[in-house]
Amino acid sequence: MIEHGPLIERLLAGDFICAVSDENAFRRLQDEQVREQLDTYLRPLNRRLAANPENSVYFLAWRNLNDEAREQLSQQLGETLHSLLPLLEWLRLVQEALGRDALVAPGDVLKPAEFSAKCEDNQSLRERLERLATDSFFGSQSEQLDAQLKQVFKRLKEHGYLLQPHADRQVYLVTGKVDYLIDLVRFIRDEENLPIDEEAPATQEALL
Repeated sequence: MIEHGPLIERLLAGDFICAVSDENAFRRLQDEQVREQLDTYLRPLNRRLAANPENSVYFLAWRNLNDEAREQLSQQLGETLHSLLPLLEWLRLVQEALGRDALVAPGDVLKPAEFSAKCEDNQSLRERLERLATDSFFGSQSEQLDAQLKQVFKRLKEHGYLLQPHADRQVYLVTGKVDYLIDLVRFIRDEENLPIDEEAPATQEALL
């Protein structure tokens, strides 16, 4: 398991592994034998390797919902719900500003300069971007369009939704965590209640 040590540490830290964020690690996780080895190692920690339905992104989930797991899950769910609306607005803004027929997908290339040009020519998009950037999740304090965009992309990068391959270039790649976000939204849409209690273990496990 020594060779998988750095990968296990990243997963335990909450990282989402996809072909964009780490192609080599993602390829390893596609190996069933490796996944079984990781699950065996993670079992005493009450964790297991999980993936979205399309297997485009891997992450850790709880194995059993004991008190510790339920407490952490409740906290994580609160943080997720806090960020959900601004993230959904960002997805819609990208789709409309860039004239896409579908939502962004892993591997898509995004450039802040393209957003800036589109928003400068469209007052409605400009106002929406300003509201989005000043949301507490993104936290921009600037009134300048370029600075607002920089802050939005910075936060999306910090939360693992975007990857910046070169620090000196304002070019970003969408990661597989976006697929996880979209699946989460669909799950919440299809569920009437999302309680964190003894009566909803399936709901809790599915959310993580």
